[in-house]
Amino acid sequence: MDLLERWSRLLEALDADPAAVAAAGEELARRYGEAHRAYHVLAHVTQVLDDVDALLSTGEPAGDPVAVRLAAWYHDAVYEPGAADNEQASAELAEQRLTTLGVDPDRRARVDALILATREHRPDGPDERVLVDADLAVLAEDPPAYAAYVAAVRREYAAVPEPAWRTGRGAFLQGLLARPALYATATMRRRAEAAARRNLARELADLDGP
Repeated sequence: MDLLERWSRLLEALDADPAAVAAAGEELARRYGEAHRAYHVLAHVTQVLDDVDALLSTGEPAGDPVAVRLAAWYHDAVYEPGAADNEQASAELAEQRLTTLGVDPDRRARVDALILATREHRPDGPDERVLVDADLAVLAEDPPAYAAYVAAVRREYAAVPEPAWRTGRGAFLQGLLARPALYATATMRRRAEAAARRNLARELADLDGP
């Protein structure tokens, strides 16, 4: 299914105006297609949506799957490499657009909270656990796909000199590896935790090398 068709079908159940739905979908496509992006693009949205679907299909609980999917669409809608407020700005954009689309206030609040949960990737409730684990699923990809992910993120930070990149990326990796668990759902801990830790440790060793 075409990605924007998935967007339209998601909003159909909410009785949103089709023209407004199409306009919001086109805006999302433009945003995720910005020239400075290499990883945080529509392919990433597709991956997150697919992994949300996969987790829900295994029986992982979610109180509002529609809100989880809406948050997947908007969680990186505003993205400037290195900015501290990307998630906040993305949540604000989601609030504005979903208000226009007639999404009820309680669901909009859930979407906002879900987007903000992707900032630190420390989820509390079941919806947050599903979204955050889907967002971090890339960490457990096979080595070539993981290397492609790292290369894409590095392109987004092309303006950062290599020593600063190694220092900052290394601190990020060390922070992840220090956590008791990378993933919050039982499914991802069982399927992906070990592979993700191998990838992170391998990248960290490479950063510490010549």
